[in-house]
Amino acid sequence: MTAQPMNLGAAPHRAVPGLDVDKAMFDAARQRLALPDRLFALEQLDCLYDDSAATLWTFMRPKGRPSFNPAMLSDFTKWQVDIATAFGPTGVPLDFLVLGSRVPGVFCYGGDLDLFGSLIRAGDRAGLIRYRRACVEILHRNMACLDLPLVTIGLVQGDAMGGGWEALMSFNVIVAEKGVKFGLPEIKFNLFPGMGAHAILSRKVGSAMAERMILSGEDYTAEQLHAMGLVHVLAEPGEGVAAVRDYIKRERRRLAGHVGAHRSMRMAKPVTLDQLVAIVTEWADTALKLSESDLKIMRFIVNRQRNYQLPDADGDQAARLPIAG
Repeated sequence: MTAQPMNLGAAPHRAVPGLDVDKAMFDAARQRLALPDRLFALEQLDCLYDDSAATLWTFMRPKGRPSFNPAMLSDFTKWQVDIATAFGPTGVPLDFLVLGSRVPGVFCYGGDLDLFGSLIRAGDRAGLIRYRRACVEILHRNMACLDLPLVTIGLVQGDAMGGGWEALMSFNVIVAEKGVKFGLPEIKFNLFPGMGAHAILSRKVGSAMAERMILSGEDYTAEQLHAMGLVHVLAEPGEGVAAVRDYIKRERRRLAGHVGAHRSMRMAKPVTLDQLVAIVTEWADTALKLSESDLKIMRFIVNRQRNYQLPDADGDQAARLPIAG
């Protein structure tokens, strides 16, 4: 299918930051391109398709704390299914898939610690495994680029902690604004990352450094991770979107090379779903050993995270992201 020229699209029922798109034009383009309606009606993900660059931009807009709550995981599963079905060589062109956040100052704080606490107190091992398995299945599909010939880009304009950073590890390219922080704080409440940080980091920076990152609980700046090769593009504060657009413009002519190189790296150092699920099981068993003092630390972190909730359901006061231009 050959896409017709247009600018950016947005869900017809929801304002999209930084865009002024004629509703009738977008609706006509969506119909012409056979884009699935569900993709643009997700509760906690805002999607925008840039036809001119064959790029799908997606921004997390969590309800409540900026973490992977169960409803957001459900949205991510639908998002992946719809992308894999509608886009690609036999569908709508898609060269780049970008994920960012609409929460000012935060990319994502990872797992739903409030839920974890409840499940741990209830001794619900199956519930812990079910939640984490949903996470790693989404992560693993993203690592494989949904079996499409595209490049995935994580856009980091705010802090990425715990599972938020683990999720970013599944992207081909990370574009981060200077000063944002990354960390794996789970050891602070006697746990460890449960979405595959061990498997992914050890392949990227070696086992010793991966162990240090996981067991120290230290935070790292975007600049530090760029020096280590874990962040690929550094952007000035507030310029993350522009940096992604520049990267796409610069690298699109070499897309086939990028896709082939990333596939070859996955072949050379594969991370299997079975490995991730095994880590999930170990994580759940460890979580059930947490003491009341550990759970109090977890609760303290949950309460701090509430300071970063979007102020309203529609995100009208959320960070405005100037995609167009």
